[in-house]
Amino acid sequence: MRVSFANILLASSAIGASAFAPEPLSFAQRSTKLQAKQEDSLDGVGKAFAVAALSFAMFMNPSPALADGQTKTFKLPPIDFSDKTRCQFNDSKMGQANAQRDKLYDLRQCTLSNQDASGFDLSGVIMTKTDVSGTKFIESQFSKGYLRDSTFDGADFSNGIIDRASFAGSSLKGAIFNNAVLTGTSFEDADVENADFTDAYIGDFDIRNLCKNPTLKGENPVTGADTKLSVGCGYRR
Repeated sequence: MRVSFANILLASSAIGASAFAPEPLSFAQRSTKLQAKQEDSLDGVGKAFAVAALSFAMFMNPSPALADGQTKTFKLPPIDFSDKTRCQFNDSKMGQANAQRDKLYDLRQCTLSNQDASGFDLSGVIMTKTDVSGTKFIESQFSKGYLRDSTFDGADFSNGIIDRASFAGSSLKGAIFNNAVLTGTSFEDADVENADFTDAYIGDFDIRNLCKNPTLKGENPVTGADTKLSVGCGYRR
């Protein structure tokens, strides 16, 4: 019998195709694969839900380091009174940045009045019932500082950066903020009588809130500046 070359090629092609064609899966195999895909999908949904829940919790109760001056509620840990070196200014520029950021920079209930912390980076510091009256913070940084219910009377923040911080409930009588950056910083319920804000950079929203403060009056005993006029209440600078 004569077999044409075309028939041989056709037969070879059919054999090659069938050799590489996937074998149909049994019902049990299809069920197993479908179950695995469903489990992977549920696992992904579970992880996404966990991340969303954590993000929501952090948003509702942020730590001071993650919050800003407009945040109302913070969750603070207990004070470690066993740390005898806790009540001192540590400048992160002096090689202590990493160690400082590994734990909270906690100065709660410390007395640090009439000291010189000029040029220090005190970002993220926590102060409540802290006395730093008369202390120099010239050119210091307080980004996201938790500076509530403390005493800053006569403190000098000239040329400093105090952005997204909170002075809520603190006493700032006679404090000096000449040429300081005060963006996003809250003075809610703070006593700012006789404070000097000359040439300070304050956002429009923050100025409106500060101008509503009933203690915004008097003049600074050191610079002689009128407190209310130094903020720019009543006119745009």
